Parts: sequence; C-alpha cells; structure tokens
Amino acid sequence: MKNLHFKDYFWNTDLTSTAGYDAIIQYHSDCRRTCKEVEEFMKASTLKRSLDMFKLQTEHVSLAHLQLAQNMRDEAKKLEEFREKQREARKKVEQQMDALHKQKALQFKKTMDSKKTYEQKCRDKEEADQNVNRNTNNTKHMDKLYAKAQQAKQNAEEADKLYQQNVSAMGKIKDEWQKEHVKACEIFEKQAMERINFLRNTVWTHVNQLSQQCVTSDELYEEVRKSLEQTDVQEDIEHFVNLRRTGDKPPAPVLYENFYSSQRSPTAAAPSRLFPPIVRRGPLPDPTQNTGDNTIYSTVQDAGYSVIHY
Repeated sequence: MKNLHFKDYFWNTDLTSTAGYDAIIQYHSDCRRTCKEVEEFMKASTLKRSLDMFKLQTEHVSLAHLQLAQNMRDEAKKLEEFREKQREARKKVEQQMDALHKQKALQFKKTMDSKKTYEQKCRDKEEADQNVNRNTNNTKHMDKLYAKAQQAKQNAEEADKLYQQNVSAMGKIKDEWQKEHVKACEIFEKQAMERINFLRNTVWTHVNQLSQQCVTSDELYEEVRKSLEQTDVQEDIEHFVNLRRTGDKPPAPVLYENFYSSQRSPTAAAPSRLFPPIVRRGPLPDPTQNTGDNTIYSTVQDAGYSVIHY
C-alpha cells in the first residue's frame, strides 16, 4: 500500500488559498494540546496518587509509590522538553511560511491590479484608434485625435510591460512558495511521526510502571496476608492474660460484726481477708441479782439517764 505524505495531499487549486497549510497547522495545534493534556495528567495525576497511598498504605508501599511518582515526573519532563523542542522547530517554519504567504498574496494582488489596468488601457487604445478611423474626413480634429491615440498606445504598452513584470514576479514567488510548502509539509509530517511515536512510548512506559507498581504492592501485601494467617486469637488472649493478670480469686463478702462480740479486741490486728465466724453471746447479766460470783456492777438510779446525748 502506498504511503500518504503531507506534500502530496495539502494543495489547493486556488492560488491564494492556504487551506491545505492551515489544515496541517490545525492538526499540529490539536496534537500540541494532546501533549499538554497527557503532560498535565501525568503531573497532576502523579502527585495525588502518591499522597493518597502515603496515607493509606505501609511505609514500603508508600516509598514504592513515591518512586513511581518520581518516574512519572521524569517522563512528564521528557515530554515537556520534547514538546518545546518541536515547538521551536515548528515556529521557524511557520514564520518563514507566513512571510511567503503574505508576499504571495501581495504579489497576486499587484498582478491582478496591473492586469485590470492593462486591459483598461488596451480598451482605451482601441477606442482612440476607432475615433481616428471614424473622423478621417474631419481634418480639423485629426491632429488632436491622432495625438490622443498615440498617448493611448503608449499607455497600453507601459501597462502591458508592468503586467508582464508582475506575472513574472508572481511566477517566481509561486515557485519559491511551492518549494517551501513541500519542505514544510515534510518537516511537519516528520514531527507528527516523531510525536506519535514519542507519545506511544511514553504512555507505554507509564502503563508498565503502573503494572510494576501493582506487582510490587501485591508482593508487600502478601507479606501482610502471611502474617495474618499466623494469627491465633486464643494464643493472643492467653498472652494478654499471662502478661497482665492480677489474681484468680474474687473478694470475700462483707459480713456483719457485732460490736459486743467476745472475739473483738481493741488492740487486735486488722482482720484478714477471710473473716472468722461471728459468735453471738447471751443476754447481759442483771446486777440486781446475786449470781454467787464476786463481780461488782455499777448502776444508775435515774431511769432517764443515757450515754447517748441527742
């Protein structure tokens, strides 16, 4: 299959038209925008992912993502440098072609104007000649008509000369423009091929980096999964109990202690955790009755006396 080239398919039958050239420039403009979008995606997109992963993943995964981000910034930098290099080369060609387009359009206008002048002068000459021929019997105005015809002839010859000069100049400018147009087409086509290959390789490299990052992350996560498989809930519970245990017996119940218990002693030591059983004593002895022992009791005759004061 025959390869298509810019120089073969961007012409126009209208000499003043720049439609073919404009189509190529628009194509390159759209491609520059594509380069910029990919570059911004890699940058912008490059910074957010690394920050999110730094917050959510382990240190090793975060470092891997930071390395990926650096690689993406490097690729974006290469893309930016490539885009700027093409822009500078394209700018030179565009400036040269713009100058030729202006020169061509100006010369074409001059040629067309001189053509109109030439045609008008030719019509003036013919009219003057016809006036001379129609007035051959009028000797009074012959000299005047003849002089006018001669002037018209001279004017037509000068217009014809100028017209031919402009046509010749137009031909030279057209040849130069056509030659430069071919060169511009070849340069722009080469740039387009380089750009397509560069973008393809850049995206390919980026996808490979993402794939490698996935593999690296999965390997790190696999280590986490292996650790989780070794987790024994019961063993962890037992370890905590053995490490923080405080005792294996609950506190004893709080029992009632009678103040008058014979077992109570003011100087006795504090009771142990397990209290002894309470022994209840009998009723108090009546001091008015003689029980046969030598015990002496003190009595109070006032029935309203009490040791408790209200």
